[in-house]
Amino acid sequence: MNDELVERIESNPKYKELVSKRNGLGIKLGIFVIVMFYAYILIIAFNKELLATKIGVGVTTIAFPIALAILVLSFITTLIYVRKANGEFEDLTNEIKKDVKGLI
Repeated sequence: MNDELVERIESNPKYKELVSKRNGLGIKLGIFVIVMFYAYILIIAFNKELLATKIGVGVTTIAFPIALAILVLSFITTLIYVRKANGEFEDLTNEIKKDVKGLI
């Protein structure tokens, strides 16, 4: 890649904004998901009885709806990131491309 192009992109304030917003969102969502998973694992390790509590009739325990909620929330965090990436982040990327169009 052209060194002048790279320098121009990296010095663009929109590029800095894009990197900052993208990294911030990714870190926040990543930490949220990791905390959820590790909290569940810690409950399994230190309080099995809580997750073994039966709900309703049959063999269903409280662990099943909690695990299902973790999966759903993980899916939702992915949707949040994809929505931002295809919206705000894509718009910033297109603006950066316009700014450096003459160098490509």
